[in-house]
Amino acid sequence: MAVRKTIQVVPRARRTLTSLRNLGYDLRHAVADIVDNSVSADATTVHVTVRFDGTRSWIRISDDGRGMDAETLSEAFRYGSDREYNGTELGRFGFGLKSASTSQCRKMTVVSRADTPGAALEARQLDLDHIDEVDDWEIFDLPPDELPEPTRAVLGEGSGTVVLWEGLDRVLRYQDPFGGWAKKQLIAHAEDIDQHLGMVFHRFLAGEVDDREPLQITVNGTPVEAWDPFCRAEPSTSALQEEDMEVRSLDGHGIVRLRPFVLPNQNHFSSQAVWKRASGPKGWNRQQGFYIYRAERLIQSGGWCRLRAVDEHAKLARISLEFFPELDSAFGVNVAKASVTLPEELRKELTPLVTTWGRAADTAYRQKQRPPSPPPRPPKRSGAALSSPAPTIRPSSSQPDPSHEQASSFKPTAFSPALADHRGAGTTSRVPDAAPLSAREALEAAASQVGETEALNRIVSALHTMSPEVAHDLGW
Repeated sequence: MAVRKTIQVVPRARRTLTSLRNLGYDLRHAVADIVDNSVSADATTVHVTVRFDGTRSWIRISDDGRGMDAETLSEAFRYGSDREYNGTELGRFGFGLKSASTSQCRKMTVVSRADTPGAALEARQLDLDHIDEVDDWEIFDLPPDELPEPTRAVLGEGSGTVVLWEGLDRVLRYQDPFGGWAKKQLIAHAEDIDQHLGMVFHRFLAGEVDDREPLQITVNGTPVEAWDPFCRAEPSTSALQEEDMEVRSLDGHGIVRLRPFVLPNQNHFSSQAVWKRASGPKGWNRQQGFYIYRAERLIQSGGWCRLRAVDEHAKLARISLEFFPELDSAFGVNVAKASVTLPEELRKELTPLVTTWGRAADTAYRQKQRPPSPPPRPPKRSGAALSSPAPTIRPSSSQPDPSHEQASSFKPTAFSPALADHRGAGTTSRVPDAAPLSAREALEAAASQVGETEALNRIVSALHTMSPEVAHDLGW
């Protein structure tokens, strides 16, 4: 049989990189992908720094992990880099460092020192402007005296890696990049990154991952707090029966572990502050459902994967679903590690369980509230009738709009169940000596009273888009 003639067709660098910038990353997922590399390098500390300086703004992620030598660092800049991944590593495709970085910036610099005696500092830089000019797959090998200022002296004499993003064209999309609006938005991005990392890496931060020291992450110098979706520290949280299921994939068989939890009714949380934080970044309704973990790292936070609809009465149900990388093909993990698809065989087994978990959540949702302490009785007066009691204030039954996602600070959904639903005849009043309502609470209570809850919900959604700083000031 004749040997076929082959022709090598190398992708055009300029067009290919432009396409690869659109793989579905947003900023928080891009930063998390870089932190994945730090975790895989056995880092114990990761520092994320977001610095505003107009068009010279930058984002830096540094760690104290194993670092890389010259050859390894150069290979790390290759799309589809060739290296082995063990069964517990967070990486998989060999795209993360490049695709995550270029999805947000035009210039990426990586400085690293391997954890071997006498290892030198190595630095490489990918500049999209240069690639646009030469249309070739070229990176710069930077000598120490050409390192960008934000990367110098970060590692000291120790091992580790620094990733610097400059030219943040996908982050600062404003006509006036030096203006106050751009600065506020970058600060908001930093807060979003903090919340996202606290959720995605909460098991690493809490020291729950076997054979690993607790991970420490800071954002602009502030430690990131682990956010446990299942509120296991709350005495009233119910852990339901665990389930192990076998799933087949192209790479073999694997076990999926399911750990369902039903969170307490609002009035059974240890405090209102804990309840508000438990609502999550998207609000109670959007945080119900599956929390899918790959190698202990959270990929999906909430949602029922089309097994049932989002339901106010099921909002207390949260289920941990855990698998390891040998099942990546079965779950369809994407490059950004931001979404998965449940295997069909698993969906069939989960359907009756989802119904059971939903019923348990509905029971917890309907639990009666703890009775409030009765107000002091007014003194009786001879010949005078007692004053009429004030109308009872009960939690609102208004259902939050499932499409409305809260923007920051793990605030509750726009219409907090703690707000009053006034049902007096004609006129209403608050319980005597109750704490004054905030501006947000007053608006929500007034909307509930006149039956315009849904209208206010739409207004809040629009306010988040048009004037997020005003929404933030009002407490939304």
